[in-house]
Amino acid sequence: MKKKKEKSFFQKEIERDIGTFQRLHGKKKLQFIYDYYKWYILAAVVIIIIIATFTNLIYQGQKDYRLRACVVLNTERYCTSWFHNFEKTLQKDGDKTPIEVNQDQPFDYDDMYYYVEEIEVQTTVSSKKMDVAICGPDMYSYLLAMNVCTPLDEVLPEDDLKNLKEKDMLIYDTANLRQHEDGSTDDSNAVKGYFSLDISNTEFGKEYNNKKDTKDPLYAVMISNTEHKADSIKLLQELYKD
Repeated sequence: MKKKKEKSFFQKEIERDIGTFQRLHGKKKLQFIYDYYKWYILAAVVIIIIIATFTNLIYQGQKDYRLRACVVLNTERYCTSWFHNFEKTLQKDGDKTPIEVNQDQPFDYDDMYYYVEEIEVQTTVSSKKMDVAICGPDMYSYLLAMNVCTPLDEVLPEDDLKNLKEKDMLIYDTANLRQHEDGSTDDSNAVKGYFSLDISNTEFGKEYNNKKDTKDPLYAVMISNTEHKADSIKLLQELYKD
């Protein structure tokens, strides 16, 4: 006669809990579940949230956009309507692929967690999820340090460059500077060029970087690893057009 396999401790515990649960009535059943399984339930909820978050990140990363812009204004304004109108203008060419505008990326060196913001920007740029950045001095300086700003005199039309220089909107700057721990700057690998536009006095700048709210300038930068060069140029042109 085959010996009956002895139940494990876990199986005995489950059977005991089921028996106890069946004997209870009404709210006592819910209380029993909460008392004995709340940590299991919490862990399951956390796992579900993590899975959902990563699934969403993967999904968003796979979505097709014809342009991704990161907007970090010096004010508390949102420029959703401006980009909505720009998107409609852009899509007049027949390509209805949407654009993505990230207005939720903080970047402020006065923030005690600025290093987290640096990592977020670095990750976004390296994963090619930022084609154009519209930002204040702090983020612009970090993009310069990363050496990810496209020299605009290499991509913009000659007539536009001449006009921008006359209006002092084309900014000549130094990229790829390295800061030593003692505070000194290493410029041995520095790169100079026209890396940004000062759009503070454009219609966009006057609307969303109002001088009553901030004294900081607003810059527009094309990220060097963009895969949407043509549409990035169109965005810059829309920003500085008269």
